[in-house]
Amino acid sequence: MYAKYVALRDAKGMKDAEVAKATGIPKSTFSDWKAGRSNPKAEKMMKIADLFGVPLNYFYQAEAVH
Repeated sequence: MYAKYVALRDAKGMKDAEVAKATGIPKSTFSDWKAGRSNPKAEKMMKIADLFGVPLNYFYQAEAVH
């Protein structure tokens, strides 16, 4: 899930601090997700999905194997 977030963030040329400001999610939350200290809650993922214009289930779909 974190990898999908990073891909979206990077595609928009944003940094975690910018996503934090736009969504109201504390910047430290992104560090916790990256380190595996916590898992994203649905309401935070919805804010991120809205920001990047993707459906919430985008984060929960399995990656296609190539």
